[in-house]
Amino acid sequence: MNKLNRLTSKITAVMSLSVIVGLGGMTIFGNKNGKSFSENRELTKFTKPSFETVYDGRSAEQLDGYFTDHFTDRSKWLYFKSLIEAEVSESIVNGVYVSSERLLDTENTHLNEKMLSYNADIINNFAKKYDGTAYFVAVPSSTGIYGDVLPSHVVEINDNQKINMLYEILDNGIRKIDAYNILKMMKESYIYFRNDTKWTSYGAYCVYKTVIQKLGFIPTSYDKYTVEHVNDKFRGTLYNRTFSKKPKADVLDKYVYFDGAEVLSCERIQSDGTSSEGELIDMSRLSSSDMYSMYLGEDIPVLKIKTSAQSEKKLLVIKDSYADCFIPFLTQHYSEITVVSSDILEGSLSEFVDVNEYPQTLFMFGIENFDKGSSLEKITERN
Repeated sequence: MNKLNRLTSKITAVMSLSVIVGLGGMTIFGNKNGKSFSENRELTKFTKPSFETVYDGRSAEQLDGYFTDHFTDRSKWLYFKSLIEAEVSESIVNGVYVSSERLLDTENTHLNEKMLSYNADIINNFAKKYDGTAYFVAVPSSTGIYGDVLPSHVVEINDNQKINMLYEILDNGIRKIDAYNILKMMKESYIYFRNDTKWTSYGAYCVYKTVIQKLGFIPTSYDKYTVEHVNDKFRGTLYNRTFSKKPKADVLDKYVYFDGAEVLSCERIQSDGTSSEGELIDMSRLSSSDMYSMYLGEDIPVLKIKTSAQSEKKLLVIKDSYADCFIPFLTQHYSEITVVSSDILEGSLSEFVDVNEYPQTLFMFGIENFDKGSSLEKITERN
């Protein structure tokens, strides 16, 4: 019996060692990708060790990250990991609540009050120096609208409380527009993606009707649009963190107003000043790892849109990705719209735009991003 046990132990050890060596070999010598399509992020690149990085421990961290990111069949292992986590941790996987209805980000239920105040002060300083009228729309995330299903101990503060806190800090001269209550009333409609934190085009349209009236226009009625379902396989940032396919894949829509104003040009301006022609709806992005970027195209610091709208009004929009599917609705009202993505803007805003040429500036940000960090400093710098 002892001989049998020793034999079994040896066989187990040999098999275990073979698996470890085999997986290690496939990881080391297998093909390496620079980007994870399923996670929609850049993978860690191999960095040649130096005496300094070995001494301070950075080489060990870099190698650990490199082998973790390039482990053979990584996406399959992550999928199995998410299944196990969902069963043993109140259906929360990598900070995401998983259900058959939708995925919800639980990490957005905390508040960095210092950063919220810091970003609000930047907006206030912009408005003080600005000759026109500034408007602000804080957009709740899907957790803000559907978060009542989360375990109570997970929620420290909800999006409505965050937005109210932000709007109290913003100066009275800035016109704050309520998106939360509009979306909360429409929560039974398809206004948010099931696999991402952001709103759908229909959710954006529901808020557009109020925003455009505040800006001084009559909204385009819904029945004038033809809605094209251009893709029904979209899985967004929350899927990238969980690999959970419990909720149905999402649908990306394109709203077309055939008798309305046309987009004449979309000038994409890089931080170095070079420019190229783009599209308001870039269908080629549907074959990328970031399908949502079909709205306005791949991230760009500045986008200048010119339209055939029978209006001489110009609008400046300073935004994050929540505004991307919202901006197409504005093209029916303005002959020129300049869109600034503050998170990827290099250099000061004044290098690209004279803000006082625009009588109106619309700030639109997801409240989930507004207390995470700051990318707004560039908008108040002047040459």
